Amino acid sequence: MHMLVSRIGFSMLVMALAGNAQAATSAGQITTSMTLSSSCEINGAPGGVTGVDFGVLDFGTTGSLFTTANGAVLAGGGGALSILCSSGTLPTVTVGAGANDGGSVGGTRALADGSGNFVPYDLYTDTGRTQVLAIDGVIALEESTGVAQTVNIYGKAVGKAGLPAGTYSDAVAVVLTF
Repeated sequence: MHMLVSRIGFSMLVMALAGNAQAATSAGQITTSMTLSSSCEINGAPGGVTGVDFGVLDFGTTGSLFTTANGAVLAGGGGALSILCSSGTLPTVTVGAGANDGGSVGGTRALADGSGNFVPYDLYTDTGRTQVLAIDGVIALEESTGVAQTVNIYGKAVGKAGLPAGTYSDAVAVVLTF
């Protein structure tokens, strides 16, 4: 009987000690990170890719005996070219060569009808069309604050004798560097 009492006493002692034992814990942290690179949007579309739509310069419809026709580069929504870049970047827009440059006297660029006829034109950075934007001309924008910047590009086409009626066009290369 003495042994039975010992076993019961021992069992009660183990249970009492186990009831007072605390659960073990470990504390630590999860390390998180993200790397952001500079980026830009052109007219709301992601930059850093090829084939971006920088807008349209439409001189409109006029008679073939016109003297001059003016236009401005408009984005898809009808507004001016819009560049939105990461804060702290210094974006530049380089307006390169067109498909028909030098095709006609009277402008550094030319619209072509595909049949050997050309309408000379130039690009400008001011509404008065006095500041010619040369081929490979650079438009330096202000340091970005994370707010979209407007880039105004204007055009003036010059008429000349002998132009047949038709649709004339050109494609000008544009590069955004940031």
